Amino acid sequence: MSKLTRHWSRYLESSEKPAYLLIADLIAEDVRSGRLAARERLPALRELARELGLNYTTVARGYAEARRRGLIDGRAGTGTFVRGASPQLPLRGGSGAEMTMNMPPEPRDPALIARLRESARDALAQIDIYDLLRYQDFGGSAEDREAGAHWMRRRLPDLSADRVLVCPGLHAALTALISQLARPGELICVESLTYPGIKAIAAQLGVRLHALPLDDEGPSAAAFEHACKNLLPRALYCNPTLLNPTTLTYSKSRREALAEIALNYSIPIIEDDAYAMLPRQAPTPIALLAPDLTYYITGFSKCLGAGLRTAYVAAPNARRGQRLSGALRALTVMSSPVTNALATRWVGDGTAEAMLQAIRAESASRQLLAARHLEGHSYQAHPEGFHLWLPLASSWSVVEFASYLRTQGVAVVASAAFATDADPPDAVRICLGGALSGDECDAALRLIAETLAHPLHPHATVR
Repeated sequence: MSKLTRHWSRYLESSEKPAYLLIADLIAEDVRSGRLAARERLPALRELARELGLNYTTVARGYAEARRRGLIDGRAGTGTFVRGASPQLPLRGGSGAEMTMNMPPEPRDPALIARLRESARDALAQIDIYDLLRYQDFGGSAEDREAGAHWMRRRLPDLSADRVLVCPGLHAALTALISQLARPGELICVESLTYPGIKAIAAQLGVRLHALPLDDEGPSAAAFEHACKNLLPRALYCNPTLLNPTTLTYSKSRREALAEIALNYSIPIIEDDAYAMLPRQAPTPIALLAPDLTYYITGFSKCLGAGLRTAYVAAPNARRGQRLSGALRALTVMSSPVTNALATRWVGDGTAEAMLQAIRAESASRQLLAARHLEGHSYQAHPEGFHLWLPLASSWSVVEFASYLRTQGVAVVASAAFATDADPPDAVRICLGGALSGDECDAALRLIAETLAHPLHPHATVR
């Protein structure tokens, strides 16, 4: 018995897990630990069955499961080998190349980093610290609201501060809005592929989601009108600029059509415009097309950093803003005065704008890397965005593709996480930002491209 099979035999004897699954688990663990190297030949089926005291069928199922996970390749007449077509990325802090959470890239410009630090220091130095440690009225101080209105005026030019609420992050604002607009069992319309957070919020609140199919211009206006006529939705949630996950930006005509239908049926709209500051140009916000119905939401998580938990809601009017304020207060008590002070300072002194420009430039640079590595493959992206949507051929399991990349130290998100219609396409979302440096992003994209070029299944291609 070899050293490898002695090691496996000990685990098989002590585990209650089905042996065929455990064989695949052991191969995966030995590949991760380095006990098995790329292209190393594994024992033949009959040999391994004999050494482990298992029947041939069990071992064959174990190898088949390992092959399904992308761990091994089998070639008639040559044997079974550990798969290693793409070099594994070195893990950093146990996480590898984290391309799942959709976070903006972190510009490494020393002058910009120094500016962030100095501005943050000055913000705290010039405010009575006890003011920041007390309970405050929900919605932010007058100064915080004015900063929010100023930030959003690039999209909503005539926005007044009395319509603005300062919130502890976009997710909290969405939770409060959904809880206010829809009761358990009621329905809201959403894109068929959308922000996973809205799925989690709806599940927590017992609200049903009705998926609107997407085309090249946005969600189907006909499907939305049909829902309004027959299903009585309580709201429309949409992410119209650089849609997470597909990067789609709704066309002007589709925005107008959706707004007109909402106005005809008095359906409130939640316009989640988290990514709208990234493109230099974007179509007219829906909030300007249906101002009496639309709650416009944006924040800093996608244009500065996810840790800056300050977001802004522009309510249709001051009265509806006050009602929303009550829901937010019940859920979150208040937005952190310390965080708000930092956001207000950065908006006021131009640091937020400088950071946005740097993130936009870094995103564009990484999209050029993606274009180079994924040349010849069909994928969707925006030149100033920091994520992309990569469709896969139907002969390649999306789960297998994502799982294999994870074994190589690269984490992407399979389409099921975003689907609201139980019929996800074969695709993955890849984030090019977060803590990844430019070199690490380049290496991760190279590995993805090599994996596409050497698929697990001989007929798998990317369309």
